[in-house]
Amino acid sequence: MTQFLSSDAFSFAILPLFIFLIRVVDVSMGTIRIIFISKDIRSLSAIFGFFEVLIWLFAISRVINNINSPVYYIAYAAGFSMGTFVGVTIERAFLYGNRIIQLITKKDAAALVEKLRKAGYGVTSISGEGATGPVKLIFTVVKKNKVKDVIELIRRFNSKAFYTVEDAKFVQDRYDDAVDSEQKKLMSLGLLFQKRK
Repeated sequence: MTQFLSSDAFSFAILPLFIFLIRVVDVSMGTIRIIFISKDIRSLSAIFGFFEVLIWLFAISRVINNINSPVYYIAYAAGFSMGTFVGVTIERAFLYGNRIIQLITKKDAAALVEKLRKAGYGVTSISGEGATGPVKLIFTVVKKNKVKDVIELIRRFNSKAFYTVEDAKFVQDRYDDAVDSEQKKLMSLGLLFQKRK
């Protein structure tokens, strides 16, 4: 075993590969930790932070112990680069949370508001004054995995419309959850009524 650990295969292939992989893991964990921090999930943020630093310390200690070998530098840097890519991929696939979509348009937005409401989204529409005249401001809070659907509706309505998408840190009584809840209640009442008949 000692002979294997001191072999060239271990020093120049296996250990650098291991450093690369654990860097991918710890940088990806860092991305997830930031997501938890933005959602004010303190306990999970702390847990991920602990293991993230623990893995980082192990990786950097291996590099320092082999400071004369550029292979370890490359493995460390490549792991960080790939970890960033993986972390962003995880963030995109992380369907947890809500987004606030804000739309400002000069065009009459009654048709768009109606379509959004028929699709089950809660919409607030108010009148405002822009730099060049009256505008309509439309706000809606949706689940992250529904953002693309809403943006597609907006683009169909007006391809040049100005809109922004922001993270909603905390949402109470989101409209679509309320709708789902009411629909479930109505379904339950309907089934109960059928049983009584």
